[in-house]
Amino acid sequence: MTRRLLVAVLAVVLGLTGLMTPATADTASWQHVPVPAQVRPQAALNEAVAFGPDRAWAVGAEAVGRQAPGFPLILRWDGDAWQRQSLPGVGRQGELLSVAGVAPADVWAAGRDAAGGARLLRFDGAAWRESRPPRGVDPAKVVAGGGETWLIGSRDGAQVLMRRDGNGWRDLPVPPGSVYGLHILAADDVWAAGASASGATVSHWDGRAWRQTVVDGYPRSGVSSVLAVSPTEVWAGGTAGFIGGPVGRPIPPLLVRFDGQEWNRVTVPTDFGSISSLTPAPSGALGWVAVARSQKWGPPGSYPPLVPGPDFLAWDGQSFTGHDEPAVTGEGDSRMLRLTPVPGTETVWSVGRADGPEGAFAPRILRFG
Repeated sequence: MTRRLLVAVLAVVLGLTGLMTPATADTASWQHVPVPAQVRPQAALNEAVAFGPDRAWAVGAEAVGRQAPGFPLILRWDGDAWQRQSLPGVGRQGELLSVAGVAPADVWAAGRDAAGGARLLRFDGAAWRESRPPRGVDPAKVVAGGGETWLIGSRDGAQVLMRRDGNGWRDLPVPPGSVYGLHILAADDVWAAGASASGATVSHWDGRAWRQTVVDGYPRSGVSSVLAVSPTEVWAGGTAGFIGGPVGRPIPPLLVRFDGQEWNRVTVPTDFGSISSLTPAPSGALGWVAVARSQKWGPPGSYPPLVPGPDFLAWDGQSFTGHDEPAVTGEGDSRMLRLTPVPGTETVWSVGRADGPEGAFAPRILRFG
């Protein structure tokens, strides 16, 4: 190659490099996105929901342990940054546990106040307002999908499932055991992840009754997230069971897949941790798996014997690729990872809580794409 040609090639390469924006260069890795400076210390985020590239919500609590037990926290993404939202008329201390919605003007957030009372907020497109929760029900999680909004909660110590019906909430049957997560495709097509005395369970609602399957029968196993891709492809994730062992013993993750005939355990590239969230790709197929407190065995003879494992697993239809969360100055790893996709895009949000200095904790927001 002549010197003149080499210079020309270098000029083209440098020119293309200059055209790469930070967003373009960062699409292949998870990036930390800061929370607003107005968020008070000792904050945590529990869940998020997105309706587009410039519209997302995240909920949790702030000032926890300083002005115990904290105050409800709602953040809004406007396409450029997260903004802290004021909650006029919501002056109670407490925490928001969950957020979901069927449309940008029909979003719900569930939580509780400092006294343990149930709290339910609704965003109507203009402002967040308190909504009367169902009588006697303590809502723990709100789930939306297929034009439906459901609540997972409890009443008098027993679990309840409720469906938004017109202007009210209607009780529905509950499958045996406990329900921790739902994937709603339609009013008569709902999948529930949970656990029973027999092990981890996945149940299907056809509009009339639940049909439950034990997907892992080992003691103390359970699944908390479920994703139904089609009638012949359903995924569920949580933790595998264990018997005995010392306090603090790490527990293996559990990922199972239904092929239309039976459930099978799927091998993941980490040895310990909890599968905390599953989220779809734009096609509806499985896109990402989040593994909280991921660890794996180190090389033989190494000390300590366990090393950090991948926090996120990208599925390409055949295998998983592990991704680590980025390091954040002054903070440790995430304790909780909850995923939410941005509709119509490859972008995925993860919200949760990270370790801070001297036993403190901090809100964590990550983005891929």
